[in-house]
Amino acid sequence: MLPPIAFDINGIKDKLSNQFRPWQRSFQFWVRAIDIYTGYKVFQVRVNFVKDAQKQEAMWERQHELAADKIFSMCYDLGGFFLKIAQIIGKPDLAPAAWVKRLVTLCDRAPPTPFDVVKLVLENELGQGINDVFDRFDVEPLGSASIAQVHRARLKGDTGDVVVKVQHPGIQDLMMTDIHNLQAFALYMQKTDIKFDLYSVTKEMEKQIGYEFDFTREANAMQRIRKFLYENNKKSPVLVPRVIHDMVTRRVLVMEYIDGIPIMNLGDEIAKRGINPHGKVATAAKQKILQSLTLAYGQMILKSGFFHADPHPGNILICKGSEVALLDYGQVKDLPDQLRLAYANLVLAIANGDPLRAAESYRELGIETFTKCENELQELFKLAQTMFDTKLPPGVVMLQPFSEESSIKKIAVQSFPEELFSVLRTVHLLRGLSVGLGINYSCAEQWRPFAEEALSRAGRLKGKDVKPQRQQKVK
Repeated sequence: MLPPIAFDINGIKDKLSNQFRPWQRSFQFWVRAIDIYTGYKVFQVRVNFVKDAQKQEAMWERQHELAADKIFSMCYDLGGFFLKIAQIIGKPDLAPAAWVKRLVTLCDRAPPTPFDVVKLVLENELGQGINDVFDRFDVEPLGSASIAQVHRARLKGDTGDVVVKVQHPGIQDLMMTDIHNLQAFALYMQKTDIKFDLYSVTKEMEKQIGYEFDFTREANAMQRIRKFLYENNKKSPVLVPRVIHDMVTRRVLVMEYIDGIPIMNLGDEIAKRGINPHGKVATAAKQKILQSLTLAYGQMILKSGFFHADPHPGNILICKGSEVALLDYGQVKDLPDQLRLAYANLVLAIANGDPLRAAESYRELGIETFTKCENELQELFKLAQTMFDTKLPPGVVMLQPFSEESSIKKIAVQSFPEELFSVLRTVHLLRGLSVGLGINYSCAEQWRPFAEEALSRAGRLKGKDVKPQRQQKVK
């Protein structure tokens, strides 16, 4: 029974792979990436001839809009790993508004795999006909992302709905090609425009993405994090879906269905209900959402070291009562204790405004920097805040990493530990969410108690290190 199904799937994989051969994808990427990059470099020369500041600003907005269209087209047309790139760069604290407006819609916009293919994958993986397993199975997916798509269904003899996650056939080969192209581009960028060890970051991305193709690993991670959060709190700060046992394979994952709206649709939902988006009710709801996420991540990173490492908007649902559900555990990270404690030390340094401790923490973390600028210690502290805290300086709504005044321009990060990238990305995604919600706050200050607890348990916290707690609200 199974061999013919497996043969069909292999045929489909071949067809998909032939449609986007590695050399074709590489060619498309480089042609488009060079076009976007040179477009900005030429524009930078042209805009310098314009002296009027308002005209310059209008020119920049137009350039960002042109680039946003090109980036969107590249990510949508190529799909695969480029959808994840869109998630990383399309954040309101990092990217121009025009980029964010275009790229934020790509979170669940991967072209879906046709249902007949989904059916074959399911039956091949589960070893049973789809009608033998499910009472109902929605043909239209709830969403389709870079690696998989999800369908709502109901198991035989059950009363509650489930979500069925099904991997796109042939996607692994395509994504590995994409990552290798990105690594080459990263090497070029760090030698020309950005003084940061981008290559190590992309190597960690390659490792993390590789894990995402095994749904049994994802199911184990989901259960582990669910157990940790539910056991360490009277009420878990975030909802974690329950895995349906005996319904998990490398390419199929069945889990509990959680009803909610994507966080990207929160503004529309607030408007639909006639609530003032800037009023007390909306503000309180946004604060509660951000507090829940911050609490969950502080506990996961600093107390456990094992954490969900992909909090982009497509993975966050807002449920009844402003409860937060955290979805998709394909990207998780297990920090070694040495790195976890060194990061706890850095969190304390940022929360306490201690540049010397921050510099010591950088060395302990294995972050190697080089600079000849004045006030080196203060610049290094600014870099630590930029990289590892969610709070933006007064009046700043978007980071400018290409600006000559940027700490990333003044201090070259020559070596960055690959394992720390997941923490860096998580903090930046949280900051993007906070900016999107219109709330500026410091995750370092929120996480201070968890950092103190971690260092205390390791015998590394002295009495002078503990500062009186200021009850900081997310606001």
